Amino acid sequence: MDTESTLQPATPLPAAEREGLYRAILTRRDTRGEFLPDPIPEAVLSRILIAAHHAPSVGFMQPWNFLVVTDTGVRRQVHEAFLKAHDEAALMFPPDKQDTYRSLKLEGILEAPVNICVTCDRQRSGPAVIGRTHIRTMDIYSSVCAVQNLWLAARAEGLGLGWVSIFDNATVQRALNIPPGVLPVAYLCLGRVRGYHPRPELETAGWLPRLPLDDLVHFDRWGNQKDPGGLLEQVRTHQQAVRDGRLDALS
Repeated sequence: MDTESTLQPATPLPAAEREGLYRAILTRRDTRGEFLPDPIPEAVLSRILIAAHHAPSVGFMQPWNFLVVTDTGVRRQVHEAFLKAHDEAALMFPPDKQDTYRSLKLEGILEAPVNICVTCDRQRSGPAVIGRTHIRTMDIYSSVCAVQNLWLAARAEGLGLGWVSIFDNATVQRALNIPPGVLPVAYLCLGRVRGYHPRPELETAGWLPRLPLDDLVHFDRWGNQKDPGGLLEQVRTHQQAVRDGRLDALS
């Protein structure tokens, strides 16, 4: 078979579609306190899961499973695990940040109509997996790619999504009856929301600033930030457009 004849055209997406993709990426937020109780239509949830399932994966092992959690009792167990870990975490920060930490809304486990736990089955394709022979964590990274696909699809559908990571993972594993060898990677809260914050909440709260991308780009070797062309100037132009809300400038 002529492999070349089966390839799809490698052309850019039309400008409107390209702008939509960048808009989803740049306006996606980690949603905590804006959830509405409205149910998610099955067709919408199906599309979001399809997007997640089509993430790239090492050796095409597709290590993920998606636990869709709506049961109130199960969600309360997860929420109790969060509250315990949340109290413990507050004491890990400097005294001048502890009050700010406690004031932050960091989950929507009970408010969101749907919770989804994305897992990684580390044994799915056996001990030898193409691409995982030397970096064993590539399967976990693959499940994280599924999370990102899910998140962007949720934004495209007008939904909010929040990733909860403040709890003892073993407690959540027991609450969801996840078998040994299957790792809970992400516990997500999903639902319709009152709106999206213009900027990430932690940035707005002054917890940390957005780092300038042009400070994070190196050329050929770490520490070499001498731009051989005009990339960094273009990066600065695009960064300013994003700050100004001119997302169409990216397309």
